[in-house]
Amino acid sequence: MASKVIKFLEANESESPSRFVEEAVWRKENASWLRWSRQLAVALIGYMQDNGMKRADLASKLGVSPQYVSKLLSGTENLSFKSIANIEDRLGISCLIMVNA
Repeated sequence: MASKVIKFLEANESESPSRFVEEAVWRKENASWLRWSRQLAVALIGYMQDNGMKRADLASKLGVSPQYVSKLLSGTENLSFKSIANIEDRLGISCLIMVNA
């Protein structure tokens, strides 16, 4: 039985090595700004749900491409304060909220 499982795993093994460790190190090194990026993503998703919008609708409202909206919604986009302010101004919302920890 074990050999059957091993054969299956070997047959379906990815040709490229896993980047799990490198990605985990990157997430740890960038944890502080990733927290803010995720908060912005959650705010945008909430805005879209509240307004019955799709990614293309949000892109149009922000004056950006749908691909850029996808990056924003991933919660891993490193944004400038100017970019965040532009998003907030165009949508009329506050995306980032300071919470005392």
